[in-house]
Amino acid sequence: MIRSPEDAIRFVKGDVLITTAASPALTPLLLLAVGLVTEAGGGASHSSLVARELGVPAVVNTGIATQVIQDGQLVEVDGTRGVVRLL
Repeated sequence: MIRSPEDAIRFVKGDVLITTAASPALTPLLLLAVGLVTEAGGGASHSSLVARELGVPAVVNTGIATQVIQDGQLVEVDGTRGVVRLL
């Protein structure tokens, strides 16, 4: 879970990037991510476009992602359906 820039140091390849809103500063993490989940944003947001270009499944504008998903929890991101499943 990325709530501040300091959290990025814990992010490792294969993680799902979960954040309130993905800024351009988080773009390097998308190169390592296997999924993206944000609380804010839309289909034309920076994070959505970059995720799409990189082939990373993304679900944006959940409104509650960082409140519901616990750091370290396993999730499945279905960007086609716009569904995040807690495992």
